Amino acid sequence: MRAIQDAFPLLETPKKIFITTHHKPDGDAIGSMLGLYHYLIKKGHEVTPVSPCELPDFLMWMPGVQHLINYEAEPKLALTALSNADLIFCVDFNDYSRTKHLTEALTEATQPKILIDHHLMPSPVWDYGTSIPEKSSTAEMVYDFINECGDNSLIDNEIAQCIYTGVLTDTGSFRFSITTAAVHEMVADLKRKGLEHSIIHEHIYDSWSATRMKFLGYVLLERMEIFPKYNAGLITLSKKELKLFNVQSGDTEGLVNYALSIANIRFATLITERGDEVKMSFRSKGDFDVSSFARTYFEGGGHFNASGGRSKRSFSETVAYFKEILSDIHPR
Repeated sequence: MRAIQDAFPLLETPKKIFITTHHKPDGDAIGSMLGLYHYLIKKGHEVTPVSPCELPDFLMWMPGVQHLINYEAEPKLALTALSNADLIFCVDFNDYSRTKHLTEALTEATQPKILIDHHLMPSPVWDYGTSIPEKSSTAEMVYDFINECGDNSLIDNEIAQCIYTGVLTDTGSFRFSITTAAVHEMVADLKRKGLEHSIIHEHIYDSWSATRMKFLGYVLLERMEIFPKYNAGLITLSKKELKLFNVQSGDTEGLVNYALSIANIRFATLITERGDEVKMSFRSKGDFDVSSFARTYFEGGGHFNASGGRSKRSFSETVAYFKEILSDIHPR
């Protein structure tokens, strides 16, 4: 993969650009994609942002979301945009498989592909790009990309809102250790440009439905287990329980952090049964590497303190297996 700066000449003239992100997109995925979308539009490019699936409700307010194509809902439209594109930008994922439905199409696409990401060990499939795990979020890297292009003056309120959303959600409201001085300097710059951060906090954290709040109560009372001996917490949700509360995309966002917020808990896990998949989210404090844990046991990966994985076992078998291996890892 060549340095992303080597791709700058490709952007000197108007291009048709396709942007996508990972399946089940979070705030950083959509924030970085739409932030980049608005910037490239201002540079005179024709840009199509595509999500591999629907967005969670708490992100539907974001500027530019009306221009986004949901691949699951409109696959032909998305694939036509991909076929007609001159360039492809991929944000917030390090392997084509993370896009799920778009994996084959991206693999077969011959246009130059550009990566902007902050996950460990990106696959060697992109022509240009940058992947810096030390960065707080891909949204922060989009901010850096705009600055490296010499276009800080083009950052308007729409771009600022998108970038801030990505950074806010991926840093746990700036509490994770990945929140560097550079992150706060960036936010200060966005504030000087007119960003009203409290509105974004309200959209993301103060717009829950009553059903989702009741679902949270059920999760904490009935589905959370604590293992003091291993400094670990576990939340498990079957597809029957998800159906009972009519859980929508994004409703489980952040659940794993509730277990991690308990005193002396250093390692938290969320196991969710969705259709024929068993998905896992891992979070940790301190020096317990959940990225390595996810790769070793659950075909996953991600960041040192925040990763994901999956299991080919059944839901009940996965839960039992996880409890078995707890004694082997000793998070401290």
